[in-house]
Amino acid sequence: MVQLRELDVRNILRDGGMPFQLIMDTFASLDPDEGVRLHAIFEPVPLIRQLEQRGYSHLSKRLADDDWEIDFVPREKPGSEPVTATAAAEAIWPEPSWNLDLTDLAPPEPMERILSRLESMKSGEVLFALLNREPLFLFNELKVRGHEWIGDFDASGKIYRIMIRATPANGSDART
Repeated sequence: MVQLRELDVRNILRDGGMPFQLIMDTFASLDPDEGVRLHAIFEPVPLIRQLEQRGYSHLSKRLADDDWEIDFVPREKPGSEPVTATAAAEAIWPEPSWNLDLTDLAPPEPMERILSRLESMKSGEVLFALLNREPLFLFNELKVRGHEWIGDFDASGKIYRIMIRATPANGSDART
């Protein structure tokens, strides 16, 4: 029987944070017979799709307008080991196609450059950017446009690193 580990990211999401790394770290620490019960404020469709491709089935339950419970359970593949979350995370975020160092620019120019670059990227391509602050306004724009992202500060705490996967909300490729 699969044991479900509880992971509640609702407060992180409500505060504008990005729980992606926490989610991936949780999956990386799972035993082969463990799954995750994720509590979120929306149904994380891109995450579900990615984890399904990596061997996890899911069951989503909408408990309220901003309260979702998603159970991720590892699927058994005949004759093979379950896919680890670490391998899934590595496959989910391929090498960036674009690298931008925007640390010397004042707001809103870094956000404008990132959004401009994303408009020219194909669905699935990844952009990596360095910023001199956490891009709180950018997060809302990425969410509205349907892009996925992960990010954090470097060891110095002065440079914010963000990876963004172009995922147009309408599911089609962006302009090329």
